[in-house]
Parts: sequence; C-alpha cells; structure tokens
Amino acid sequence: MQNVLLLSAGRRVELAQAFALEIKKRELPAKILATDMKPGLSAACRVVDEAISAPRVTDPIYIDFLLETCKKNQVALVIPTIDTELLLLAQHRAAFSEYGISIIVADENLVSQCRDKRLTADLFSELEIDTPEIFDRSTIQYPCFAKPYDGSNSVGAMLIQDEHQLTDSLRSDEKMMFMEFIDRSHTEFTVDAYYNKSGDLSCLVPRQRIEVRGGEVNKGVTRRNHVYDYLLPKLKKLKGARGCITVQVFSNQETGRFAALEINPRFGGGYPLSYSAGANYPGWLLDEYILQKEITFFDNWEADLLMLRYDAKVLVHGAS
Repeated sequence: MQNVLLLSAGRRVELAQAFALEIKKRELPAKILATDMKPGLSAACRVVDEAISAPRVTDPIYIDFLLETCKKNQVALVIPTIDTELLLLAQHRAAFSEYGISIIVADENLVSQCRDKRLTADLFSELEIDTPEIFDRSTIQYPCFAKPYDGSNSVGAMLIQDEHQLTDSLRSDEKMMFMEFIDRSHTEFTVDAYYNKSGDLSCLVPRQRIEVRGGEVNKGVTRRNHVYDYLLPKLKKLKGARGCITVQVFSNQETGRFAALEINPRFGGGYPLSYSAGANYPGWLLDEYILQKEITFFDNWEADLLMLRYDAKVLVHGAS
C-alpha cells in the first residue's frame, strides 16, 4: 500500500502536483488519487491519476466510504484539505491505522481546540503567544471584529465600527465572538509548520499575506523575520500536531505587538509558496509514513520569495 489520497481536492492543483512530483522523485510505485463531490468539475481531480466521487463529509456513510475506498485502492496516506472533515477524521484515525492507512490529521483534542476559536485563544495563551482581546457581550469595545467561533475562510466575519452596527441578531447569535480589532498598522502572516511523527517541529515558514482573494492568499512572500524569531521557540512542541499545521498571526514590528488568531491543522491554500521555498512537506510525509525515514529540523528554506498568483485553467476535451 503506497498510494496517496487527497480529500476534497477541489482547486488544489498545486498540492496534488507537489505530491505527484515527490512520488516521482522517489521512484515510488504509487499513484495520487483525489476525492470530490463532483470530481468532473474539480481541477485538482483532473490532474491526478484517479478521481473518485465522494459523499458529503456530513453523510453518515462517509467514514465507511472512505475506509473502503482506501482499502480498495491500496491507499497508505490520506491528506485532508478542509476544516469540516478534520474532527471526524481525527476521531477515526486509529481505526484506519489498523489497516496500515495513515490519515495525516492532528489528534482529536487539538483539532477540537482549533475548530473552536475560543479554545484556540486558550491554547495560544498556554503557548505564551499573544492574541487579540475577546470581549464579553456586555462590554464590547468598538471598533471590534466579529466572527463565528467555528468559522472558516473568513465566512461570517465582519468589522463592526460602532454599537449602531451591532444588530440584535448578531448580539444574540451564540456562535458569534467579538474581539479586539487589529488595525492596518499590523501585517498579516500565515505560518506553515511541519510536525514529524514524534510531534517535534521540523520546519517553520512565515508567509506574509500581501493580498487575499476569497479567503486565500493571492500575493505573498516568505519572511525570516521577527515573526519567525517569536514563534519558533513557542511552537517547538504542539501536543497532538501532525504533518502540516498553519498559524495565522498579525504583527506590528515597530511596537513588537503580536496577535495570533487561528491554528488550522491542515495544508493551507497558500502552502505552495512554502513548497517552492524548499519546505518539502509532501516529500517528508512520503518519507515518514511510506519510506519510514526520520525527519529532523530543516531550516534551509528560501526567505523573501515572492508569489504572484494568476488564474489558470484545466481543459477537458469531449466533456459531457
């Protein structure tokens, strides 16, 4: 069993291609497979060796479907890509492991902390990483930033300038949390971290988010700067972490202020920049989980590498 399965592949063409390239470099007798609800309309599913139609992750049959798919297709490595599937996969990771199938997902407790932004703030506090202040509903300070505690990709997030913009429906929405607004004097970073099988930090790459479109970075640049120096010692150990973990943080270099917002225990949409900089997480996953090699700390990635994304296409001839 050596095949790799990319879940909910969607538009993750570059991630799929990275795994395919690393498989080829290692001369592994392996294929890259991908699932999607509509694989025929998924660009990533069109560039892999085999695409598979999958039910929604909320479907009661999803785990049985996934296990049978992995066994049937000799899958050794499962790569999640979206937040909504992480907790379910973490809960069943051990069952898959009994069949020699490694789901690259953090432990259930860590995923739970990451999915609930209130618990994420507590986790940052334990790690001694600064966060924005979270307001009680009765003592909100304006301007503030509101977002669902279990949200993803900035869906439902909004800036509230004053009390007149805070509607009764927003105030009464139990899923909304209200926090200190981080102004434009701060710079936003997404940090790609890799944790090996032993739970040790093996790489840390901050990516400055210059421009974002639809919640995903469109222009970014790798930086080895104060963000790197601040986070590296604090993230050496993250209990339950496995594979790629992304951390979202704002910083003001002049004042020395840091404000960490999120941890996402999966590949981020902007990870291809870190891959291009030399942070070879797909290759390391193959080395660790298929070739049984040890991964040690890697720091020789390229800083100040600028990524400028553009729209590309996958053409399918004779489409029905």
